[in-house]
Amino acid sequence: MMHAYFSDDQLRHHGKTFIVAGEKKPIPEVPERADILRTAVSRLGLELRAPDDAGMAPIAAIHDEQYLDFLQTIYREWREAGGSELVIPNIHPFDRNGPYPRHHTGKAGFHLGDTSCPVLETTWHSAYASAQTAISAARHVRDKGAHAAYALCRPPGHHASGNIAGGFCYLNNSAIAAQELRAKYDRVAILDVDLHHGNGTQHIFYDRADVMTLSIHADPMDFYPFFWGHEVEVGENAGIGFNKNYPLPLGSGDAVFLEALDRAMAAIDDFGADAVVVALGLDASRDDPFGGLAVSPDGFSKIGEKIGTLTCPTVIVQEGGYVSSTLAENLYQFLSAFGVTNKNTTLSEGPK
Repeated sequence: MMHAYFSDDQLRHHGKTFIVAGEKKPIPEVPERADILRTAVSRLGLELRAPDDAGMAPIAAIHDEQYLDFLQTIYREWREAGGSELVIPNIHPFDRNGPYPRHHTGKAGFHLGDTSCPVLETTWHSAYASAQTAISAARHVRDKGAHAAYALCRPPGHHASGNIAGGFCYLNNSAIAAQELRAKYDRVAILDVDLHHGNGTQHIFYDRADVMTLSIHADPMDFYPFFWGHEVEVGENAGIGFNKNYPLPLGSGDAVFLEALDRAMAAIDDFGADAVVVALGLDASRDDPFGGLAVSPDGFSKIGEKIGTLTCPTVIVQEGGYVSSTLAENLYQFLSAFGVTNKNTTLSEGPK
């Protein structure tokens, strides 16, 4: 039986503004995203289960203890020192090889990679619940023998590294899910189809051969995150050859995206993946406010159909995709073509 997971605690975080081209802009990663995506799940006849609380251990398997402590304590420390309602850095280190700062401003600069990931009083609660959503989906596949599960994760995660938040992301849900699958499966692939390169995911697994990371995204020569996601980034040490990037020209539509997906699917097959995590960004949509790529709802259907041919266990983790007229439709088309409905699966209602 396929399950899908979501926690209402994921709605508690709501960052307000970030800096774009020197101007304050509203952060598009809003709670409304989750509400819209839930309508697509409901349209498929599925019911969302609340995740179990697996505690900190699965999160700490990916993220540094120092970073996790920061996320839980920095808001209180910041406010007690007279800071604003939002923890936002005003300085970043050239590198992170020196002593760890004692001052709250230094800690914020150390751990927050850009202005799009402010820490609020509720941020940890939502990020923790989002990670638990991914963990429950992964464990359903890993422990129950299910073919697939869907985690409606919000906030998203693929820009978060082991100790740095960025791009609206605090905890790397896709990486946490992959590590959970590694407890049973020798080789796990993370296929990221978000508009933006999954730089945090790449960083976490860059020197590992047991988890292959593949990302299809707008060319970072012209688009966020800019500094990562190029084809020449192939891994290092034991991980050489196990990181693959497929940067696409800005404005690319269905045909270009699907051709890159075919190459990524072939690489997953060559890798011999025993399980796959799909980092499902829907912001490659032609209607997404970021406007980097131009995938149509029919394109998302074809993406879901192609990924649905995987015979290995699959965990679908929601990443980006922002408020637009087709956000719900794009998720519906992907999941429907992936095989949620034609496998005649139903979901039991979990605790509220």
